[in-house]
Amino acid sequence: MNTNTKPDNEKFWNRFLSSNPDYSRKTIPPHYYFCDNKKDADECADLVVKDIKKATATSLWYFEQHNEVLPEAGDLAIVTDWIGNPKAIIETTKIEHIAFNQITAEFAEIEGEGDKSLKYWKEVHQAYYEREMENYNDEFDENMIIVCEHFRRIYSEE
Repeated sequence: MNTNTKPDNEKFWNRFLSSNPDYSRKTIPPHYYFCDNKKDADECADLVVKDIKKATATSLWYFEQHNEVLPEAGDLAIVTDWIGNPKAIIETTKIEHIAFNQITAEFAEIEGEGDKSLKYWKEVHQAYYEREMENYNDEFDENMIIVCEHFRRIYSEE
């Protein structure tokens, strides 16, 4: 997760604030893209803008490995494409900690990627977690905890 503020993100945030003054006391939120490659990151940002992707699934391992703060309901974030262009602002609505092997078809559908099936979700997420962990000589485990973050898109310009 990249929390450095780019000028584009600041302008995007200010445009959001001009039409959403209830958020004026909030500071500019962190920004990030989903996934670990351009194709998927850009596609996921587009799915958020289209209000199809309404959740994300980060391993608890990632948060612990990188000393990242766990997300909480009410958190805001700017979703960007791969190169950092702001695409949407999201607000976290619910957090669930679920073992990988207990993820449901309903969650896979809410996450909104691929064909939205549980089979697709498990294939692409297992591959992602394996890539994420290999540099640390850790191994994927079906019992590993996934931080399932539900969110709603509160702003986009497309």
